[in-house]
Amino acid sequence: MDTSQQSAEPPTTAPRAGHAPPRARGTERSLARRGELIAIGRSLFADTPYDALSMDDIAREARVAKGLIYYYFRSKRGYYLAIVQDSVADLVAFAAGGLDLAPVDRVHRTVDGYLRYAEHNQAAYRTIVCGGVGFDAEVHAVRDQVREAIVTTLAEGAYGRADISPPARMGLLAWVCGVEGATLDWIGRPELSRETMCALLVKTLGGTLRAIEEVDPAHPAPEPARRDAPEPARRDGRAP
Repeated sequence: MDTSQQSAEPPTTAPRAGHAPPRARGTERSLARRGELIAIGRSLFADTPYDALSMDDIAREARVAKGLIYYYFRSKRGYYLAIVQDSVADLVAFAAGGLDLAPVDRVHRTVDGYLRYAEHNQAAYRTIVCGGVGFDAEVHAVRDQVREAIVTTLAEGAYGRADISPPARMGLLAWVCGVEGATLDWIGRPELSRETMCALLVKTLGGTLRAIEEVDPAHPAPEPARRDAPEPARRDGRAP
């Protein structure tokens, strides 16, 4: 592609009459090109801090004129946000699928899907969990969408509904945040298989559900979470 004819600066005026803005051009070619730029950006921003990459660096890595990136995303920040939002959409689709499954099976599918996505899309996962432009409210909001989607899926699997009490929501959210840290370590040091990692996280979810029940009896732990619960000790210290 001859990139010398691409504008090197972002447009400063409104589109001319008869010319649709980039977002309105739904041609297959333009959508494919935008997707290619997002895929490149996932790797770039996952491995390099936002402030360390200039638009010239990005254009050079993408092998396109800088103006093409401005054409699709308006600015470097717009490009970054598009990358994060695209990654979030993929992760939510992976983790929250399986609506036709039984609630317990859906929880297992959610955890496995989450890990599968992180395993096979490590750069994108790091962008979602770790990426940020300093304290960027929009980036944090996009990342929070993933957490809320997972919490909703877990609540529907455990309690059969998404409308849960604040203690129950906080317990599930704390578990999800812990999963983020554990998953980051796992993809960096894959000493466990995905199946073992999934089983471990599901076990810890059972403990979280039992803890929620202790704090809020209106949200009893489902039966699968009870099966692995140890028998309570007698007050005299002896086994029952």
